[in-house]
Amino acid sequence: PVSGPGRALVMAPAAPMPEKDMNILIFGRTGWLGGWLGEMCTEKGIKFKFASTRLENRETLAKELDEVKPTHVLNAAGVTGRPNVDWCETHKTETIRVNVIGTLNLADLTNERGIHCTMFATGCIFEYDDKHKLGSGVGFKEEDEANFHGSFYSHTKAYVEDMMKNYPNTCILRVRMPIGDDLEFHRNFIYKISRYAKVVDIPNSMTVLPEMMPIALEMSRRGLTGIWNFTNPGVVSHNEILEMYKEYYDPSFTWQNFTLEEQAKILAAGRSNNELDCTKLQKEFPELLPIKESLVKYIFEPNRGKKKQKTSK
Repeated sequence: PVSGPGRALVMAPAAPMPEKDMNILIFGRTGWLGGWLGEMCTEKGIKFKFASTRLENRETLAKELDEVKPTHVLNAAGVTGRPNVDWCETHKTETIRVNVIGTLNLADLTNERGIHCTMFATGCIFEYDDKHKLGSGVGFKEEDEANFHGSFYSHTKAYVEDMMKNYPNTCILRVRMPIGDDLEFHRNFIYKISRYAKVVDIPNSMTVLPEMMPIALEMSRRGLTGIWNFTNPGVVSHNEILEMYKEYYDPSFTWQNFTLEEQAKILAAGRSNNELDCTKLQKEFPELLPIKESLVKYIFEPNRGKKKQKTSK
């Protein structure tokens, strides 16, 4: 079904492809999500390869697509900055090169070839406003335009999403504050906030990866396209997460809060706080758990008491 220019795969609604026929090319091998995608494909017996080309190198990118001839591309490559997005404030051209030029190269080249392309994007392009007040339960929808440009990272992501949505082969997943089940892993949102000297306490939409990553792979298989708010339904605050962390994982844990104004004094760039409306995703995947239930099932129950065992040895 994907021979020739493969336009059948591009035009929505695309027919789902059996896993045995899939040939996936994954970008972002050294990243957290890229590695996760590779592990899932291995477990499911889906044919895949990690890309060796950098997104910004258009000629070699085109060559790799033509050599591998993937049915699906999963892009989890991008610049977030180390140790955090403040890095992007002083490395703007490098950030543009990957997050804008590279991402658009991939969208354009896959579209030319009729290859379905899933982009792991961000939902950190919004902030609470008068129409989407904190605590109101009114979330930003897929068609809403970005209203947060407080960091250069978010600015590039908002710009590139607005361009990417014009490619009919592309599925754009707005991930937020990703949470994994390894509570000692440095990229995990829970690990990060558990190590901060002080934390703000604001309800946010977040992505529980052990539940959501298999959904991302299934969305690719189904040939879904367009923008998707890719978080668990509802919101959870920093304090609510840290209370669970203390209850399930580390009974001795304590933390201190501070205000957004105090936080702003120690950061080079602003941080996004928002709720995303997940109605569209829930219609496609009715089994999707609300954020707090998902945290208990996929993150905290599997880690119950593990911290005690480590420290008592």
